[in-house]
Amino acid sequence: MKYDNKAWLFLIPALGVMAVSAFIPLMTVVNYSLHYIFSGAIPEFVGFANFIDVMRDVKFQEALGRQMMFSIAILAVEIPLGIAIALSMPKKGCGVAVSLVLLGIPLLIPYNVVGIVWRLFSQSDIGLIPEVLSWIHYEYNVSLDPIDAPVTIFLLDVWHWTPLVALLSYAGYLAIPDAFYRAAEIDGASRWKTFRFVTLPKLRPVLVLGFLLRFMDSFKIYAEPLLLTGGGPGDTTTLLSQFVARKAESYELGYAGAASIIYLFIVIVMSYLFFQLLTKIGQGESQKA
Repeated sequence: MKYDNKAWLFLIPALGVMAVSAFIPLMTVVNYSLHYIFSGAIPEFVGFANFIDVMRDVKFQEALGRQMMFSIAILAVEIPLGIAIALSMPKKGCGVAVSLVLLGIPLLIPYNVVGIVWRLFSQSDIGLIPEVLSWIHYEYNVSLDPIDAPVTIFLLDVWHWTPLVALLSYAGYLAIPDAFYRAAEIDGASRWKTFRFVTLPKLRPVLVLGFLLRFMDSFKIYAEPLLLTGGGPGDTTTLLSQFVARKAESYELGYAGAASIIYLFIVIVMSYLFFQLLTKIGQGESQKA
């Protein structure tokens, strides 16, 4: 059967604009990364010297370590929690619309507004979080406590982005034919085995998508910690995006450009490795089944 794919021709102008708009800034950053560029000074070509400086910088290594811990932690919580929420949602009736609207609310709030809202929640004098924790005699201080600050950033991200995983999982869950569940019921499978051998394998494609989206997006988090903690106390919530932004704001454009390229390379490589790992796990499970 021959398919008519002429409709794709209408996408060429949009793809061309997107390619140019992404290519020019990328090439500008690459050019910066190969020069020493400081405010008021003439750019000096230095090759890969900036990349070497970045990789040797202890502050960059610490920011990368915090970023990796943050990304792994939110994936470990948001993926299972999103699946649990999706499986607990109704499949029909008015509850479906209500559930979808409630899940969509956090996703509709802009990043900077999320940071401001949680800043109000965590203020020591009027915030809801300090008030609630004071009931159990815990002195919460997001501005000064090196534990409270990163934990609050973590909870903020879980609140903001778990609905995305839940919505993806819910869409995949609804697409599973009921025949699989009827067959599992006839075979006498328990709820856990039904989830393990029916629901989870069928959800794997959307979970891989959700996993990769959340991993890549976690590396872009910037406005929320900037508005909530400013990267403090100390550097406890200074993630990779803030580290690079600070270098650019101080007009160390060559260093910031090199750090940005390394930043992009890390995200691409890690996303590829995760995709390959999840694909192999899925193929292994299919062969066992």
